[in-house]
Amino acid sequence: VAMPVNYRTPSALDLYPVDGVRLGVAEAGIRKADRRDLTLLSLAAGCRVAGVFTANRFCAAPVQVCRRHLELGNDVRALVINTGVANAGTGEHGWQAAVETCAAVSQLLGIGDRQVLPFSTGVILEPLPVDRLFAGLPRCVADLRADNWHAAAHAIMTTDTVAKAASRRIEIDGRWVTITGISKGAGMIRPNMATMLGFVATDAGVATPLLQELLAQAADASFNCITVDGDTSTNDSFILIATGQAGIEFADSAAPGYQAFSQAVVAVAMELAQAIIRDGEGASKFITIAVEGGRDHQECKCVGYAIAHSPLVKTAFFASDPNLGRILAAIGYASIDALDVDGVSVWLSSAGTEILVAEGGGRAAAYREEDGAAIMQQVEIGVRVSLGRGQARATVYTCDLSYDYVKINADYRS
Repeated sequence: VAMPVNYRTPSALDLYPVDGVRLGVAEAGIRKADRRDLTLLSLAAGCRVAGVFTANRFCAAPVQVCRRHLELGNDVRALVINTGVANAGTGEHGWQAAVETCAAVSQLLGIGDRQVLPFSTGVILEPLPVDRLFAGLPRCVADLRADNWHAAAHAIMTTDTVAKAASRRIEIDGRWVTITGISKGAGMIRPNMATMLGFVATDAGVATPLLQELLAQAADASFNCITVDGDTSTNDSFILIATGQAGIEFADSAAPGYQAFSQAVVAVAMELAQAIIRDGEGASKFITIAVEGGRDHQECKCVGYAIAHSPLVKTAFFASDPNLGRILAAIGYASIDALDVDGVSVWLSSAGTEILVAEGGGRAAAYREEDGAAIMQQVEIGVRVSLGRGQARATVYTCDLSYDYVKINADYRS
């Protein structure tokens, strides 16, 4: 079985509870028996919630309901997450199933329907078995605990081989602030304003407009910089919850301590996003593609994604074959206006060693194939590209493409 690249799920004790958030999980048998597949997050009154969602036009019913409920107000009190069935491509019935799920949760917790946000992940084009979901909800409620992040990280998995979680504590003005999060995803990952599923909570208080701004900043630095296979899912959602229970409140970005706090939130999001790539379906290598010297950030990201999405580049990394002309080809078709290839340089690196592979439109004079091959054999590899036309930069994280990726996705529904 493929193992994630240099990633291990933190232990339950390493995941700090966040005051104001309780989590409960259950085995509801939504798609398979004997697996945790239903998760409920219960939020204390006064929490603020921000969300970003998939750019896929076939976005799932739960995403549509989440957007609607967040537009109606910011007093969210519960999140419900099922795995196994994505409830996407399910039309009017799918919308109804998502709305009924919210109603079932609201009755159990004594809150309003629109105070519930629903999330689903799994197979697209299949109806959500709501009767099983409803039957599992009371067990989630009975299981609600503040220290249940570890179980929740496992209960939101689909093709993931490991659960993904991250947690930090930082001191601000003599008070401790906690940030804890979980994510899931291993394939169909090319987020566009969000990941497959990511949930991060903090006990700091953050004003609603600032929370949305922070979420966008965290998403752009993390989940919007990763790709396993270039496919954008129908259900991508990334949620940030601020409970305000730590007794510290950030009204705007100039507030004392906010810079340190926002950096910690971004760091948690990056850890969760990178864990998704380290556990990419069939992945055996973790690859960081840093593009610099562009005219703007977008052009750098475009080049990064062109390299990261190329099946030829990804299979060369899997085979440890320094067939690096494939990287030049990808840079060349990234639709960068008037790119002067003579100004482009490419380096390969691993474990502190960096070698120049290409410059001045061709192979670097000092480059030796055996040096390239030695780096390609490592499990953590860096590709650095300079476009030589500006000051902008961007980084994209990806993995190689192995036989296992095809096997996992050929057998996905069985």
